[in-house]
Amino acid sequence: ARDARDTPRHRADAPAVPGAGSDPSPGPTSTRPATAHVVRPGDTLWTLAAAALPPAASPQEVQQRVETIHRTNRDVIGADPDGLSLAVLEANPHGVDLGPLEPDRIPGLLRTPSGKIEAFPDPMRADMDRFTASLDRETDGMMLVGRRHVRSNNSWMHNVRVLTKGRNRCTLQVHPDDADRLGLRDGAPATVQSRVGEVSIDVEVTDGIRPGVVSIPHGFGQNMPGVRLRVAQEYRGVNTNVLTDELFYDEISGNIALNGVPVTVSPR
Repeated sequence: ARDARDTPRHRADAPAVPGAGSDPSPGPTSTRPATAHVVRPGDTLWTLAAAALPPAASPQEVQQRVETIHRTNRDVIGADPDGLSLAVLEANPHGVDLGPLEPDRIPGLLRTPSGKIEAFPDPMRADMDRFTASLDRETDGMMLVGRRHVRSNNSWMHNVRVLTKGRNRCTLQVHPDDADRLGLRDGAPATVQSRVGEVSIDVEVTDGIRPGVVSIPHGFGQNMPGVRLRVAQEYRGVNTNVLTDELFYDEISGNIALNGVPVTVSPR
């Protein structure tokens, strides 16, 4: 936080309270240097303001000091003095109750030129010809996509024993036609290779996936060096990031493409 004169070096979780800890005689608009205050559970801008003023200060004076503290520490507190901040979250490690959901908030939060959710903005519209042409692009191998399972949403649930027991859920799903063509057997291992890496994984033959596409769930592979998740390390699975190609990215956003990655598949 910074004091009112933009002089320094208070911690981000220590709002500057103008006038705190000094001679209380100056009024609430005093510009004397601020004193840092480390936020503690139960603190509010009102209690901080009141503590910085004489005991006989009027509510109007306290409110003026609240506004001064907020203005001085806007970069720490945020635009809404009643909203969340890092300091508030650190002071409430078990969470903050924000009250019931409020309807019709989206229009006030959007910063798009139209003031609406722009689901099809001009950059995407201009890219449609290239995108449409890419649908007819021939590939020599298969297309790799990801998937999730209700018991393994990303990786953090893999360190919970009761959620990892049972059948292997990190499998390579392959359509029966592709399995026959490639010589893959259900339950047998296969090698999946991209331009940048390869993994070995058990095959799951299913008509729940379209021909030409294979699927590996993301969030597995915690048995790699340096991972300190005891239960997850015991679980089977591969890290699909090994196959992600840094040269294969989304044309519009520039983000690495995690789906549609070209791969080859062969029996192990």
